[in-house]
Amino acid sequence: MSSIFITGSSDGLGLMAARSLVADGHSVTLHARNAARADETREAVPQAHGIVVGDVSQISEMRSVAELATENGPYDAVIHNVGLGYMASERVETADGLDRTFAVNVLAPYVITASMPRPKRLVYLSSVLHQQGVFDLSDAQWTRRPWDGNQAYADSKLFDLMLAFAVARLWPDVLVNSVEPGWVATKLGGAEATDDLDAGPVTQVWLATSDEPAALVTGQHFYHQELAATHPDARSVEKQDQLLAHCAELTGIRLT
Repeated sequence: MSSIFITGSSDGLGLMAARSLVADGHSVTLHARNAARADETREAVPQAHGIVVGDVSQISEMRSVAELATENGPYDAVIHNVGLGYMASERVETADGLDRTFAVNVLAPYVITASMPRPKRLVYLSSVLHQQGVFDLSDAQWTRRPWDGNQAYADSKLFDLMLAFAVARLWPDVLVNSVEPGWVATKLGGAEATDDLDAGPVTQVWLATSDEPAALVTGQHFYHQELAATHPDARSVEKQDQLLAHCAELTGIRLT
């Protein structure tokens, strides 16, 4: 049995992964944005070991989620599932003055990773749309450019992939990988999605728990349990370090 923490697990792929894991006998701690969502999640997965509550669009609550989750640990694996979708019609500014898509999709996994004891495995959710991302930190908060929700999302998923590769490089004692789950019909993916919903959580569950040799790797990117192509910038150590420095500057938290 493994102990696993899943961010953003009150619905969608995070909830599906949680149900799969508890069905296999694992101990799972979940995360919901607020108390009402936590109550719904508790009803959906009554076997959960615990539920952490926090709105990870705010840096203070990213820290709080990490602290609360740590109290339920230690963990064999953490799945960074939390994220906002690509259909945001306008830029939304957080309480910290940041773009909400960047805050939730990029800063939350960064802060939670940096603020928790190292698990044995880390899984980050990216997207095939990361291939359309642009590595440009000069206006990562979209304060000068005209808002483009699709591009903001694609950029954030590229940053997630780069974060995974950076952590894998810096923490060689942890198995760190990323996943593109496919375009599936969750609330994030939308009703028009064409990929296999049932397959959506399979790879992250596999990477978090399996002892198959193919899952016991680090610094890789997967789609449906197979290695997947990545953006040309994803493995640039220089750009990874620039992203880490940018996140540290915004949050005051360094990944060591």
